[in-house]
Amino acid sequence: MRSAQIQRKTRETDIRVALDLDGSGQHSVDTGIGFLDHLLGHLALHGCFDLQLTAQGDLHVDFHHTVEDCALALGQALDQALGERTGITRIASAYVPMDEALAFVAIDLSGRPYTVIEAGWHTPSVGEIAVSLFPHFLETLASAARCTLHARLLYGRDDHHQAEALFKALGRALDVASRLDSRRAGQMPSTKGRLT
Repeated sequence: MRSAQIQRKTRETDIRVALDLDGSGQHSVDTGIGFLDHLLGHLALHGCFDLQLTAQGDLHVDFHHTVEDCALALGQALDQALGERTGITRIASAYVPMDEALAFVAIDLSGRPYTVIEAGWHTPSVGEIAVSLFPHFLETLASAARCTLHARLLYGRDDHHQAEALFKALGRALDVASRLDSRRAGQMPSTKGRLT
């Protein structure tokens, strides 16, 4: 089973994640931040993995800790569910339009964390989340999941649509990159014979 359960508890947050990479997009997300729930729902649905995520955080202070720790816990769950990463497609990309916005995400489940994010925003926040937290979420997720992630907003007028397009593109790219490829027959997808 390519699945994982993670609990991350600190003085600031208590996060629980259950993830099944070979699901169908079923999800239940409750972080206390409505727009984050919405984005994580898109991620699971378009990634075709089953996700249960609950978070209790110090929202009275700021959304930062909860957003960051959700990314950490989800990234750890992805890393755990991928296991040794043998037989996976490993590298994938996706363009996703959302009305007037267009996003691109390329991912390599290489075991090497790295991020490049190019995104311009028009407002300071979306659904009460500071737009600075969107790239921070992606960077934190990539670090914890041990993957290389390039994300780019090509254009758009509505920051809500731009954020949705980014998370949908991430889901689509993760879906393909994490798939088992029967042609690899359990082999490591690297000329080195190992990842990292």
